[in-house]
Amino acid sequence: MALPLLWLGGAAIGALVVADERNKRKALQVERRLGRAPVKPNEKQASPLTPSVWHSSDVKVAPMPGSIVCCFVFGVIEHTGIWLGDDSLVELHGSGLVRPISSKRFLAGRTGSRIFQACDHQHHPLIADQALARATASIYQYRDYDLFDNNCHRYVWSCMTGEEVAISSFEKLNKQLASYFNQAIYWDEIR
Repeated sequence: MALPLLWLGGAAIGALVVADERNKRKALQVERRLGRAPVKPNEKQASPLTPSVWHSSDVKVAPMPGSIVCCFVFGVIEHTGIWLGDDSLVELHGSGLVRPISSKRFLAGRTGSRIFQACDHQHHPLIADQALARATASIYQYRDYDLFDNNCHRYVWSCMTGEEVAISSFEKLNKQLASYFNQAIYWDEIR
């Protein structure tokens, strides 16, 4: 008897958390429309609007060549790449191969049905000067892939800056991006 009650309690708490997150995201979207959303990152939060499996935004952006994109892998972790244009992007695959793929392929085998792009508070993509050139030049090269030390986030950072820095998580990538662009990072869904 206690187990079903625990399940019901867990479901109720989960529903409250999802509803609270939805309300926070809607309030942030209103603040962005009004031009009052955070422009600069703070020490607590580099990314006020993170990608979400559960919530979609009311503004969708056009992907731009050289922009940083991401999707979810099994709803748990984010996978990042660099947008090339013409519905394609470049990613570091888990095999270590840097490869160009379509957006459909980027999402295949993952839980996401949406791709997100790193933007500023006004929905403009954040693009490093040499990111597209470095990403294009690295296609079909191999990297010694490691989930924590030499992953897709490190690859994206190397495309942006030319630096090889271990970035173990999406949160750490957001902090690096916020520092690099001196902007709060907003992950907007692409059209």
